[in-house]
Amino acid sequence: MNITRRFALGLGSVAAASAVLGTSAATASAQADEVDTEPELESVIPGTAEVARRKVARKYRLETRKARGTWSSYIGVADPNGTVRSAVEENADAVVEAYSVNKIAVAVTVLDKVDRGLLTLDQRIEVTADIVIQDTDGIFGLDGAYPSSVTIGHALAALLTVSDNTAVRLCGLVVPAAEINEILRSKGFVHTQVVPVANPNRYYLGTTTPRETFTLLQKLVKGELLSEASTAHLLTVLRSLTAFTDGIRLELSSNERLQVATKAGWFDDGRNEAGVVFDKTGKPIITYALFASGAFRGDAAENLENYGATHPALRARTAIGRTLFDSVLRITSSTPRSWRSQGYRPWKGA
Repeated sequence: MNITRRFALGLGSVAAASAVLGTSAATASAQADEVDTEPELESVIPGTAEVARRKVARKYRLETRKARGTWSSYIGVADPNGTVRSAVEENADAVVEAYSVNKIAVAVTVLDKVDRGLLTLDQRIEVTADIVIQDTDGIFGLDGAYPSSVTIGHALAALLTVSDNTAVRLCGLVVPAAEINEILRSKGFVHTQVVPVANPNRYYLGTTTPRETFTLLQKLVKGELLSEASTAHLLTVLRSLTAFTDGIRLELSSNERLQVATKAGWFDDGRNEAGVVFDKTGKPIITYALFASGAFRGDAAENLENYGATHPALRARTAIGRTLFDSVLRITSSTPRSWRSQGYRPWKGA
């Protein structure tokens, strides 16, 4: 019997719940297109965090209702003093299947062991033929030459940029499933957990809640999860132009994309993405966690097989992403840490 991870976890569909969208209320079950009550915000470049929250809430409301499906989300915008307040809370505490968004959490556990001196980024892991997943995601399945070996740093880069699923197994060799969950629980993430299987080094990517993923990202950029070196490393990888670009970052330029650290996840009808938008100085301004599934606008069979930028949920995230980025152009924060990214530098060889 071919069962999905959702069936195995017994989650069923997420019950409809009330949503808080900035200062506006809506229900999570509302699927009809809504009247735009603040059309004047469309062309506004926010000059304050409060205006940014209103604009983000408006765009989220319009685009997600247009896309349909069931959304569970949390978006927060930083005030000038660094305090982050929500612009969007919709089903924020619903336990949802994270899919590859939980690869951020897996990377946190690997880097946690690096910080404790139990692992090093240059430590090598054996890549054997039996560990390579022959799917169409990632790069390890394309090598065609095993056994080989890579560093932990290489595995993390593949995990977070091209979302390589073999890299999940490679990380499991150095941080088994039970230890991943233990580390995450110790950091306060009781719903952000992987699902162990018979092999202790393998697992399904499991669940989270929008609020927990949001909090994980917030603690990361505040330097509360990992060392400064590991935090900078993780954010550099997540902002790489090699990382996911079909959603939030699709309509951004190369250098604009480098101001967004993001990770997407998909399986069955789920289309998820979470990340952080930084200002030009590297200050984290907007943090988002967007999880969507169910019956989206359009042909259901076509949507189920579509994991690209034309899927209704990804079209919604693209529109939201442009608004998120535009909302950090004129606002900043006094948070003590900044995480600058290097500008894009193309290369022609030699």
